[in-house]
Amino acid sequence: QVRLIDSGGDSVQTGDSLTLTCTASESIFSRAVAGWFRQAPGKEREFVAGITWLGNIPEYAESTEGRFTVSRGTTERTMNLQMTNLQPGDTAVYYCAATRESWRVGQNPTDYKYWGQGTQVTVSS
Repeated sequence: QVRLIDSGGDSVQTGDSLTLTCTASESIFSRAVAGWFRQAPGKEREFVAGITWLGNIPEYAESTEGRFTVSRGTTERTMNLQMTNLQPGDTAVYYCAATRESWRVGQNPTDYKYWGQGTQVTVSS
């Protein structure tokens, strides 16, 4: 069973930047579709960004495109989410996710098999 650990969450101000990291228990990110989701209190978990192992093609939600960048880390066990110009609406628990059972980025949580435990991002105005 692959384990994912999210880290990097913090409390920041509007306009600040933050980088989240997802670390896997094995070298999965070179052979899996990986994604980031977030869940704010009282809301459903929503897609933020994702990347395929085939061609490293990223996809973004409309609300994050242009501000967030998803990328594989320096090893096959890490993935990053660079977030810039953070807004209060970005406040949520952020989760990384991965699956080996697809070759394209899915935007539904059910598209992913492995999940991190989540890391809190709080953006204050």
